[in-house]
Parts: sequence; structure tokens; C-alpha cells
Amino acid sequence: MFDLSESNIFELLVDVFTYPMNIGGKEFTPLSILGILLAFVAVFVISSKFRNMLARNILPKYGLDESVSYNIGTIFRYAFISIGCIVIFQSSGINLNSLSVLIGALGVGIGFGLQTIADNFISGIIILFEQPIKVGDMIEVDSIRGKVVEINSRSSTIQTNDNITVIVPNSQFISNNVINWSHNERRVRIGIPIGVSYNEDPKEVKRITLDVVKKIDGILQTPTPDLIFTEWGDNSINFILNVWTVKYYSQPMVLKSNIYYALFERFKEEGISIPFPQRDLNIGSGWENLQISRPEEVREN
Repeated sequence: MFDLSESNIFELLVDVFTYPMNIGGKEFTPLSILGILLAFVAVFVISSKFRNMLARNILPKYGLDESVSYNIGTIFRYAFISIGCIVIFQSSGINLNSLSVLIGALGVGIGFGLQTIADNFISGIIILFEQPIKVGDMIEVDSIRGKVVEINSRSSTIQTNDNITVIVPNSQFISNNVINWSHNERRVRIGIPIGVSYNEDPKEVKRITLDVVKKIDGILQTPTPDLIFTEWGDNSINFILNVWTVKYYSQPMVLKSNIYYALFERFKEEGISIPFPQRDLNIGSGWENLQISRPEEVREN
């Protein structure tokens, strides 16, 4: 029978956690290994907190915008992690030279199985310094449209107008075409198609349309809105209404809807008709010989 008294259990735990193990010529115990792991966790947690403190509380006080503050905070985070890992290795007595074999094996692994991870990580560094996208930008990539809320080492987080969070690998921003609606400034031009009946006067349509958009909130008057006559369509004469906005740079569909509502009411007041698809049927000779059968005659036959 084993004696499972409290003192014996405590002694057993002490023996387990202080059991010496030789790793790479250096003696470790499970307790020391646990301490090293906790130190690594602390480095990553503290670095993340430090980045957020810089980006959200300290740097904005000096007039830096959101994206620049975030990038500086991220650089400090990477530096903190690198220095912290070196300090942990040195303080634990691990010779970094002995890790050369591990680093070489890791390089082979990257070459074969970790290409995607390495690609995304390198792309994250490129994004950080070249800044094709920044935190706060409204972008569109691979049919995904939304606001960049976070840029990490492997992936970036985009929040769509539907409040859906999308995680996009960083390599997508380097290898694919990216539309950045706010890269230089948040003033964007939006083109809105408009069609009216062939019975309407295009000049009058232009006058009324431009008068309507002057009264819609969020539309800039410089550059001035303009209505371009684009084509004679199958059922309508077609225009493109070009307007500039800052307020709706991230929600162009909302502005488009506001304009359509206002134009519908004004066109209705002015008697301007909005066309719908229609076809003219021309019957040639011989139509007088057609006979129309009644339903009962069809059943009898």
C-alpha cells in the first residue's frame, strides 16, 4: 500500500518538478522549463499591451494619425519580442550557437512546408513599411470591401459594412490588385447611372438633377457635381451622375440610395418619366388570315 499522505504527495510533486534533465549539455528541470515557457508568454502579452498603449494612448497625443501610430507600435512590439526572447535564452543558459542546427532545419521547413506562413509574414513586413494599406483605410480586395481594423504579422482584419469580420492573409495584398479608397485622401468620386424616357429633354434632366444633388447632405460642391450624357440605350437615354464625397467614402451605396430617393420624388413632381424595358411588335402581311379559336373548339378538336 502506498502512503498518500499530504506530506508524501508534496514530496512527490517536488521530486517531479525538480527532476534534472540534460538538454544540449545544460541541466533543466520541469519547473525551470515551465518558467521559461511562462516568460515567453509574458513577453508576447506585454508586447501586445505595449503596442496598444503606444498606438491608442501615447502617439495620438503627438498628432500622429491612427495608421502611423499602429505601425510604430507594431515595430516596437517586434523589437520587444526579439529582445525578450534573446534575454530569456541567455538567462536560461541556452547557447544561441547551439540553435544553428534548429534554425537550419527551420529554413528547410520553410522552404517546403511553411512557404505560405513565411510568405504571409514577409508580406506583413512589406505592408508595415511600404503602407499600401493602413489601419483605418477603406479597401477592396478579392470582392471583399471593408475597413482595415488590424494588421498582424500573418494576416489582416477587415470589417465590412455589414459588420462582418474577415481575416485576409497578408500575401493577398501583395499579389493581388487592391483598391484603396482612402490611400491618399478620403475624398472619392462616385458615378451613379440614371436613365429617363426618350420623350424628355436631356438639358432639362441635367438642370433638375444637379439642382437635386445640391440639397443632399454629404455631397461636395467642389469639385462640382456633373451629369454626363453617356448613350442612347434600348429603352432610355442614359446618363452618369458624378458626385464627390468625403462623408460617404466608405458607404457609397448609402449615398446612391439617398440620391435615387430624392430624384424619384423630383422627377415625379416634374413629370419626368423613368422608362422600363419594352418591345414593339410589328406584324407584317398575312396577319388577317389568322383565326382565333375558342377554348371549347380546341377541346372538341
